[in-house]
Amino acid sequence: MAIATVCTSSPTCSPTLPTISLPLLKTHQPLQSIPFKFDLNLVSSDALTIAPTAEAVSPASPALEAARDAAMAGENEVKWNWTYGLEARRKRRRKRRRGLEGRENGEVVEVPLILSVKPGRFTRKQEAELCMMIQEGARLEVERRRMAEACMHEPSLKQLASATGMSMRRIDNILCNARKSKEIIIQAYRGLVSSIATGYQGRGLSLPELIQEGSMGLLRGAAKYDPKRGCKLSTYAYWWIRQAITRSLANQSRLIRLPENVLSMLAKITEAKNILSNRLRRSPSDDEIAEFLDIRVSTVRLIIERSTPPISLDKVVVTDNGPLKLQDIISGPDEWNPETILKKQLIKQEVEKLLNTLSERESRILRLHYGLDGITPKSCEEIGIMFNLSRERIRQINASALTKLRQTSIADELKLLYFS
Repeated sequence: MAIATVCTSSPTCSPTLPTISLPLLKTHQPLQSIPFKFDLNLVSSDALTIAPTAEAVSPASPALEAARDAAMAGENEVKWNWTYGLEARRKRRRKRRRGLEGRENGEVVEVPLILSVKPGRFTRKQEAELCMMIQEGARLEVERRRMAEACMHEPSLKQLASATGMSMRRIDNILCNARKSKEIIIQAYRGLVSSIATGYQGRGLSLPELIQEGSMGLLRGAAKYDPKRGCKLSTYAYWWIRQAITRSLANQSRLIRLPENVLSMLAKITEAKNILSNRLRRSPSDDEIAEFLDIRVSTVRLIIERSTPPISLDKVVVTDNGPLKLQDIISGPDEWNPETILKKQLIKQEVEKLLNTLSERESRILRLHYGLDGITPKSCEEIGIMFNLSRERIRQINASALTKLRQTSIADELKLLYFS
């Protein structure tokens, strides 16, 4: 028990020191000055007299208990706040350390993706991150296709993980990030693709089809983009978008496909026609176009001839007998007159007579080489594999058989002349 002294002053009497016994704090630490409503100064001293008096303790006990509880609550609150802040800092530190270790080990770390972006607002770092995710997804797609061709079925996620040496969670993260990155890039650069596709309208494909092909070229360019080259993604992907659109026009715009170099030359010839027509006020000739482009006249004529669009057989043509379709006017390949059919039959009979004059091997080699029995003609090398002979030996047998047939046909003609 600690004794608190109450000091009173009077002008007539000497001061007396009444004693009040107060319970010590459980912490056994010296009491600090605690403010009360009365002018009391509570001090703890070991030199004071210890006097357990129950009547003196009871008035001050509730106030002291309240002060002690408030002090303990404040201390606990400060300690809890400090502990919570320390734990939060440790947790963030562990998270950063795990991320760094994952990058060193090659693991995929979730990168926050920007879901609302505007064209041309990407930073170099964002472009590099998005293209890196697409490239990782493309590598996994190549591995998946290789496994599908080898196993003749679509591989599961577990099989793909075991083949690549990665965890299934990592593969799932790579595919998810690649898909999100593709969506973001297509949405961000849609204006660029549309502006390029608008210049190719009216060449056989509609505008939505051109935009779709251009978006595929954009993703192909993003998969091959290297930020170390020093250019932005829009500059690099511009040529990939144009290439995808021009190739789609070459493959899909015409019923009969033309090579890409022929299409490019056809575009130059068309442009030269327009320039010369405005300059000469008439349609230019093939010689003038060839001179303007510095190419041969035969090349200009061949390209113009091959680029002519096909005509439908259902096209109606006005004739003297009225409107008729082309298929009713043009004869088909199966329509033969009796004279032609008789000639073909006589030729077949004569060929069979001549082949019967040869040996069985020579006759069979000629039939295989020229496709006389309705089969596909074969080369000397293919016939040599069938007869277990060399290519040169088959060629010699073929030449010898033809020489015998010529001699036989000449002898028959001489007989006809002699008996006639």
